Amino acid sequence: MLRFLSLLLVLISGFSNANENAYVLGAGDVIAISVYDEPDLSIELRIGMSGTISYPLLGDVQVAGLSPKELETKLFEKLKCSYLVSPSISVSIVEYRPFYVTGEVERPGSFPFHPGLTIDRAISIAGGFTERASKSKIYVVHDHSVNRESTKSGRKERTELSDVVRPGDVITVEQSFF
Repeated sequence: MLRFLSLLLVLISGFSNANENAYVLGAGDVIAISVYDEPDLSIELRIGMSGTISYPLLGDVQVAGLSPKELETKLFEKLKCSYLVSPSISVSIVEYRPFYVTGEVERPGSFPFHPGLTIDRAISIAGGFTERASKSKIYVVHDHSVNRESTKSGRKERTELSDVVRPGDVITVEQSFF
């Protein structure tokens, strides 16, 4: 019985962590919405700067700050109430919003995000460090525009090369004095 309760506790904590780490949609993401057997409602589009999309039958729908699963639920509720009996909806991310690398790198700019990307890989994508780069003074500003608890919005945080990059992040490599 104790093993069963321990296993149940581990499973519950795993589900809550998975939910906390769910990807949050934001301006610049390209998403695909598919409604089974409804080709007119199946579309691919980029989320606008206002965080909304224009969806057939529903008009403007606020999507920034939602996970793909939450958006599926939101569209299900709106379409079920007015238009369809029991719609089968799936939302997938076609293209993530970019991340940015500035400062002492060979090719500063914006780059396509890939899940699992770390700071050192992001710097490699930007051409690597310049001769003047400080390998210990690397900062990141996270894109909190889509975060529900955006208490640290726009705050520059020191980061390590092994830290994970999120879509919309701005990575800055400072100059070394020696």
